[in-house]
Amino acid sequence: MAVQSLVTRELDGILLFAPESHYYLTGYDTFGFSMFQCMVVTAGGEVHLYTRLPDLRQAQQTSILADQQIHIWEEIEGANPYQGLWALVQTLGLQGGRLGIEKKTVGLTAYNYEQLVQSGTPSTRLVEASDLVSLIRRVKSPQEIEYHRKAAALSDDALDAALETTRPGAFEGDILAAMQGAVFRGGGSYAGNEFIIGSGQTALLCRYQSGPRTLDSQDQLTLEWSGAMHRYQAAMMRTLVVGQANDSQKSMHAAAVEALQACESAIQPGQPMGDVFDAHAKVFDAHGLGHARMQACGYGMGAVFNPIWVDFPMFYQGNPLLMEVGNVYFLHMILMDSEAGLAMCWGHSVLLTDNGVERLSRSPLDLVET
Repeated sequence: MAVQSLVTRELDGILLFAPESHYYLTGYDTFGFSMFQCMVVTAGGEVHLYTRLPDLRQAQQTSILADQQIHIWEEIEGANPYQGLWALVQTLGLQGGRLGIEKKTVGLTAYNYEQLVQSGTPSTRLVEASDLVSLIRRVKSPQEIEYHRKAAALSDDALDAALETTRPGAFEGDILAAMQGAVFRGGGSYAGNEFIIGSGQTALLCRYQSGPRTLDSQDQLTLEWSGAMHRYQAAMMRTLVVGQANDSQKSMHAAAVEALQACESAIQPGQPMGDVFDAHAKVFDAHGLGHARMQACGYGMGAVFNPIWVDFPMFYQGNPLLMEVGNVYFLHMILMDSEAGLAMCWGHSVLLTDNGVERLSRSPLDLVET
C-alpha cells in the first residue's frame, strides 16, 4: 500500500524518519531514531535503512531487512551522514526526482532537516508526505487488532494492581511499580510514555512529573497509563477517590461517564472526528463543567514510540477527518477544576467495527473510593 501511495502521489520514493513507519513496514524496532537514521522506500518497492552501527544487529534481529538493505554511516570526526544519505539516494536512482519526506515526527529534528537540505542537490525535490504511511496505519489488520486487545487486557490488569495498592498512606512509587509490574508480568513492554500519576493538587495534571508523594487519608489520585503489546497500546485513565467522595466528585464522575458513552455513540464510520469532540463538549457544558474540560477528548492508538503514545489525529473541534472501520481510539474525559481543586478523569480505548464501537476494556465505569 505504501508503494501504491507513492505511485498515486507521483513520488519516486520517500525518506521515512518516523520510527512508527519503520516498524510498521519492516518490524525494525529501536530507539535509535534519537540519532540520525532514515528508511528509504522507492516507488519500485525497494526498502533500505540508513543508520548507525549500534543498530545494525537491531535491524538484523527485529526487521525483515536483508544485510544488503542495511547501510551504516561512519562515525568519525568530520563525517557527514547527510551526504551519505544522499549518496544512497543516488545509488537507488532517485536523485533528480520527487522524494516524499516525513517531517512531522520526532525522528527528524529541525537541525537534521536543515543539514539534510543543505547537503542535497537542487535537482531533487523534497515533497512533504508525513501522512503517507500514517494514513495507512490508521486502519488496523486483524493481527494488529489482536495486539490492541492484549494491550487493553494489560491495561485492565494494571488498573487492578492500582486498586489493590491505592489506600490512605500509600506511596505513589509503590502504585506505579504495581501497575508497570502487571504489564511486564503479562508479557507486555514499555508504553510510549511514562505512566502518569498525580495526587492531591497534582491530580489536576495531565503529565507525569518527578517526585512521588504519599497519599493522605482523604485524597484524589489521577492515573493515565497503557499496556503495550509489540508496541501496540490501549490507554486508560481514571481518577480514584481516596476516602469518601464528596458531592462534587460524584457529579463530576457522572458527567464524565455520560460524556464517555456519548463519545462512543458518536464514533461512526464515515463521520468526522469533530463529531466526537462535540458530543463530549455538549455533555460537560450541560453539566456546567465547560470551564473544567479540555480542548480535545482523545486520539488514535497504534504502534508508537517515545516520547508519547499519542497516535494522531486527535478528537478536537472541527476535525474533518473521517473515521473508518478498523480505527482504534483512546477516549479521555478529562475534568480539571482548578477553582475547586478537583479532578475527575475517565477513559479507555475502543475499536470501531462494522457494528459500531467495541469497548476494549473490561473494567467497570463505577466511581472508585478506596
